[in-house]
Amino acid sequence: MKNKKKYWYDYLWILSSMYLILGLFNILFAWLGLICFFTPLLISMVKGNKAYCNKYCGRGQLFELLGNRLRLSRKKDIPGFIKSRWFRYGFLVFFMVMFGNMLFSTYMVFSGASGLKETVKLLWTFNLPWHFAYNGTAPEPWIAQFAFGFYSVMLTSTVLGMITMILYKPRSWCVYCPMGTMTQGICQLKNK
Repeated sequence: MKNKKKYWYDYLWILSSMYLILGLFNILFAWLGLICFFTPLLISMVKGNKAYCNKYCGRGQLFELLGNRLRLSRKKDIPGFIKSRWFRYGFLVFFMVMFGNMLFSTYMVFSGASGLKETVKLLWTFNLPWHFAYNGTAPEPWIAQFAFGFYSVMLTSTVLGMITMILYKPRSWCVYCPMGTMTQGICQLKNK
């Protein structure tokens, strides 16, 4: 069998992995996740397509690698309800509410109404002590609070992706990924 030619973007899974690892050592690296937040939106606004999801998403590549090459996926079809419009948009709304809650927590620290919480909230429920990843180097506490919150969002979405990768096909997360849903909506509006 002939090997498929590899391009630079075929290795972006390494950056996704490094992002999660760096957050274990210094939570301020979580700010780098904003690249994964804004890049897909910009590509879909400018190009009117989902090139980020299809080519450049390191997380999707990581799930593909773990699921196919390392055979961690059962490779079952994802249930129809997860593919449904109401689930995808419902999950997007839920995710955005949680993102808004993270921004509100950051604002509360910024305004001095609450103190810095050195925890990562996994699956929007479990507070994991993460003080080991912060040594007080942020110029302002709100900068660290945003990092803890954003890393929580990124870690939670990765865990959800891993679970669906194991239960179903490797890139099952991509079916209901909030960024994918947003970029699809942008592309539909742009291409009308």
